[in-house]
Amino acid sequence: MKGYINIPQTIYCKRCKECGARPVVAPVSDIGYVVKCSNDDRHYQTVAGLIDIDDWNQHNSVTRPAAKFSLVPVIAW
Repeated sequence: MKGYINIPQTIYCKRCKECGARPVVAPVSDIGYVVKCSNDDRHYQTVAGLIDIDDWNQHNSVTRPAAKFSLVPVIAW
């Protein structure tokens, strides 16, 4: 596991929006920690520093696209 710390199930955190994996906490030399995807380092990870699960949750929210309505008038003859 490369020294990662698993986040306990009792702490609410969203899964990675790219692959669905639960995030882990990884130490970053003398800077602090990052919350990152446990499967792929290329997926989103928080800025190094304090453990910021809120930032992780905000960036891994999947929002639905706005509904597209056509306002073209229909003429019936």
